[in-house]
Amino acid sequence: MATPLRLHGYWRSSTTYRLRIALNLKGLNHELVPVNLLAAEQRSESYRTLNPFAGVPVLEADGHARAQSMAVLEWLDERYPQRPLLPSDIEARFVARELGMAIATELHAPLNLPVLQYLKHDLGHSQAEVDRWYHRWLEKTLQGVEARLSQRDTGDFLFEAPGYFECVLLPQLYNARRFAFDLGDYPRITRIEAACRDLPEFLAAHPDHQPEAAAPPA
Repeated sequence: MATPLRLHGYWRSSTTYRLRIALNLKGLNHELVPVNLLAAEQRSESYRTLNPFAGVPVLEADGHARAQSMAVLEWLDERYPQRPLLPSDIEARFVARELGMAIATELHAPLNLPVLQYLKHDLGHSQAEVDRWYHRWLEKTLQGVEARLSQRDTGDFLFEAPGYFECVLLPQLYNARRFAFDLGDYPRITRIEAACRDLPEFLAAHPDHQPEAAAPPA
């Protein structure tokens, strides 16, 4: 009997959102375990035994707790090769990783919740200043992603079907819209977003469709 998959995460976390999409695209049944970041549940001693980095998400599978969403995406493809997230061609795999890692390292790293809280509460920046910070990094990296997509003349997805790149892109665009970032200059990015948005795997993973969205904890 297969070991159940348990995904610990926060409903609005973009990294948790990545893995919800990936698990859905691969058709893997999984249990969602809420972790309330605003109540600092990720810092509890019990949670740190699962993830010493004190963040989300964590995927429990095969008797192990795995953190770091980009590493988990790769592990999922190796452990469950059906419905691959990454293409078989080595150059195509590089393109997916290049674009996905640009978002994960150049955007998520400076724009995640602990960084924003530090800017506002520890360094005393106003919300307007935090928003400018957010928009500055979005513009820098999304311009590069859009340029790469234009070089490939992509269609509705990076390749024939949504996969690794789309798992990373859609959550970041969700956050960009929350921070009122204008995506009008990114037609290829938003074309991919529109093609993915109403697919069942993406709809089920969307933050607004998580149980906590109806009554988010204080």
